[in-house]
Amino acid sequence: MAEVKKTTKAAAKKASAAEETKTTKAAAAKKTSVKKTTTAAKKETIKEEPVKEVEKVEAAVTEKNEIKATVNFQFNGKSYSPEDLMKICKDVWKFDLNGKEEDLKSVELYVKPEENITYYVINGDVNGSFFI
Repeated sequence: MAEVKKTTKAAAKKASAAEETKTTKAAAAKKTSVKKTTTAAKKETIKEEPVKEVEKVEAAVTEKNEIKATVNFQFNGKSYSPEDLMKICKDVWKFDLNGKEEDLKSVELYVKPEENITYYVINGDVNGSFFI
């Protein structure tokens, strides 16, 4: 019986040592997997952050370079925007000069408020004027 107790005690020690080894290995595996996950998370974070900073810088540059400008010509109680003058010029081209809108390639306008006239040069060779 003494030998059986010794064998049981020895078997119990081996079993507990084996369990400790398993738990130690499992804990080590968990630590490594946690480290790997943390490292991977850090790498992902590092990859994402510079992209965001670049986007912010590009957005800031774009915002600084974009200036919303509005031009209006006001004289003698009248007010015209460049779009208004272009519309009048297109109408002159279309109805007075019998031109096609698709033939209109370039337009230069010269506003002379003291004469109430806008002079135009269409496609570099058609000259004229209209009253405003």
